[in-house]
Parts: sequence; C-alpha cells; structure tokens
Amino acid sequence: MNILFFLRPKAEVDYLYSEYTIRQALEQMEEHKYQVLPIIDKNGDYFGSISAADILFAIKKEANFDIKLAEKRKLIDVERTRSYQAININKDINELIRVSLEQNFVPVVDDRNKFIGIVTRKDIILSFLKTNVNDGGTK
Repeated sequence: MNILFFLRPKAEVDYLYSEYTIRQALEQMEEHKYQVLPIIDKNGDYFGSISAADILFAIKKEANFDIKLAEKRKLIDVERTRSYQAININKDINELIRVSLEQNFVPVVDDRNKFIGIVTRKDIILSFLKTNVNDGGTK
C-alpha cells in the first residue's frame, strides 16, 4: 500500500507559514478548531508543527505578554515542546504507521522537503477497519 492512498493534499490542509505571528497562528487555530498545525516556510519547505500548548507556554514565559507582543513575535521564535516528524512520500506504509503511533497526523514531504500534505492517524485506522470489515474480519 502506498502513502499516497492516505494523503490529504496540501490544498485541503490548514497550515501556518513560519513568518506568521503568534496572533495569526492563534486566530487560525481558533477558526479551524485545531490544536496542532504544520508550519511551512515561504519556499514550501516543512518547518515543523506547533501546538496551542507551545504558544501557551511561550505566553507564560513572557510575564507582560500582551496582544501587541503577539502581533510581533514570530512562530519561528516559539519553542516547540514536541517534534512532529515528517515522512517522505517514498517511504513504505510500515514507516507511516510507526510514525503515526506517536502523533495525530504525519506531515508528508517530497524529495526536496516540500510539504505536500498530511496523513492522519484517523484515516489510517479507518482504512484498516474498512479493509478488515470487507475481508470478513480477522480470525
């Protein structure tokens, strides 16, 4: 089975740009109801992922954090507590499953590290459940 089978392409995925501010990230997270979003740079390279908790911890570190600071501080300056490992589109399904055990979604990149989409753990599980039901279950 190919990773492309599970891929949600970049055009259908919410993501942030590395030059976004904390405020822009929070607004997008709030609007789309996501707790974690991938970050790409202006060239389309996968930069990492950031969580609402990462932003909250950054705010906590700033004793006088206010909305004006949130409008100036860039995402690339926020320490991320967790690394969301990306996977190359050419990797096999076993590697995808291994990485998905540790994170809710897996960012997918091409050979040039360009972000091309994500695979969600939910989509992987649903696919295997559907296959299992169609095959009559396991013995």
